[in-house]
Amino acid sequence: MKISKTILITGCSTGIGYTTAMELKKRGHYVIATARKIEDVARLQQEGFTALQLDLADSNSIQQAVSLAIDLTDGKIDALFNNGAFGQPGAVEDLSRDILRFQFETNLFGTHELTNLIIPLMREQGHGRIIYNSSILGFVAMTYRGAYNASKFALEGLADTLRLELYGTQIHISLIEPGPILSDFRKNAFALYQKNIDSAHSSHKEAYRAMVERLQKEGVAAPFTLPSEAVTEKVIHALEAKRPKLRYYVTFPTYLFAVLKRILPTSWLDTLLRNI
Repeated sequence: MKISKTILITGCSTGIGYTTAMELKKRGHYVIATARKIEDVARLQQEGFTALQLDLADSNSIQQAVSLAIDLTDGKIDALFNNGAFGQPGAVEDLSRDILRFQFETNLFGTHELTNLIIPLMREQGHGRIIYNSSILGFVAMTYRGAYNASKFALEGLADTLRLELYGTQIHISLIEPGPILSDFRKNAFALYQKNIDSAHSSHKEAYRAMVERLQKEGVAAPFTLPSEAVTEKVIHALEAKRPKLRYYVTFPTYLFAVLKRILPTSWLDTLLRNI
């Protein structure tokens, strides 16, 4: 018989976070859904979720959300799904220090702070599941995604180290590594590109034209794109399985490049990645 668990999820306004929160709620789990914007929190509450405001770029917001979650659950949080993230497009040489820091504040630093606030609760109760939504770009780099690549590579480094350090505690660490997933990710990335990248004065302005076309394309923009439910299926296994996997690949490109990275010389892999 499946046991109901309490899970805190970040980034639940749309996409993977929303789909996962909805499905886990249907399966009888107690979901604490969080979102950055107050209006999204209000909408989630209207839909019957226990919802809290949590901005991963704001330490005070993180601490307040965890405090409220502890009050709601009497300090018993079985799982954390670190899903909240965004992608800042742009060539590496066009990324200022402030832009790169902004990317890391949410995708790495905020996620790290939140996780470290939850771990003591899991240690005290003697069990827990920490699930990170990483990316295929957490182990292979693709052009004009340098900020996002770097944040996900760093996230995987922390998660892998944490897994080693928590061995024997019954706190399980899982990484989910999706390839292309249908969501608002591209729409949000395009807005950040317009805000932060000076394309007119960039050496990459010709390449940016093709990138903008992809970011603005409606619907599926890449082969083998799957709906957000494909990630949700992996979260369910990581949450409910007696022995959750350490890594979950999602979409064909992730499986493919996981193999290619092991068997190809770096120069050959670079050639493939440049041409995607």
